[in-house]
Amino acid sequence: MKFMKDFESSKILVFGGAGFIGSNFIRHILSEEHPEKLVNFDKLTYSGNPDNLREITSDPAYEFMRDDIADYRAVEATIKKYKPQYIINFAAETHVDKSIHESGYEFIRTNITGVFILLEAIRRYGVKKYVQVSTDEVFGSLSLASKKKFLEQTAFSPNSVYAATKAGGDILCNAYFRTWKIPAVITHCSNNYGPRQYPEKLIPFFILRLLEGQPLPLYGDGKNVRDWIYVLDHCNALESCLFKGKPGQIYNIGADNELSNLTITRFLLEYFKKDKTAIRFVNDRPGHDRRYAVDS
Repeated sequence: MKFMKDFESSKILVFGGAGFIGSNFIRHILSEEHPEKLVNFDKLTYSGNPDNLREITSDPAYEFMRDDIADYRAVEATIKKYKPQYIINFAAETHVDKSIHESGYEFIRTNITGVFILLEAIRRYGVKKYVQVSTDEVFGSLSLASKKKFLEQTAFSPNSVYAATKAGGDILCNAYFRTWKIPAVITHCSNNYGPRQYPEKLIPFFILRLLEGQPLPLYGDGKNVRDWIYVLDHCNALESCLFKGKPGQIYNIGADNELSNLTITRFLLEYFKKDKTAIRFVNDRPGHDRRYAVDS
């Protein structure tokens, strides 16, 4: 999606750009919009991989900075140095199982404190647009029997530490828009799939298990439903939100592609010519939401 030539002289600051969605977004923007400068600010935690962007490191418009979104001095210095017109934030702790079985502190630190620090720096130095990349998980769970979908106005009802902290970041963005007119846009997207996804997630995790001849551990009855969107479709939508989104607005991003985890598993078994005996049903995850579906 090509926007006006004005954006070719723009400076874009991306937080968390070495991860799955962030790296796909950076590749997309550099190939489509050719900004004057695109800075990738990433701490390189477990899911941030420099190899996701290895081929573009020679692009003169691209620059990488290894730092922490929860470090105010680093965030402020970066914004002060590069003076970006556009900022988009992918930086987040997203591993739901980790938030259940380990401490939720890093989720609070990155997903709430990090957003607060970023908003404070923006309040001081200003930008044309800030996009907070969030998730449909902030809305909680829908019934399998229901035909309802999450609207932009749906009240938050998160059921995991991850979702709760993402909701906290979104609420801060809304508050900063209402109070100081920070030009923030919030997006809530459904489940992504595609290249360079970290193998904690269902599809790459099960693919790797199948390649290794390992069984597939499926939570509960496997009937939990998600709306699946290809990552580059998400990136196209984010590009629109960054350059054309209205400050203060929330945008749902989905694909009307609801599939259960069991259905996805069967697709993969068919592709790899395996039978259903590879499935191992395991105890369900605590607080496991039954269905997500966004009205986009």
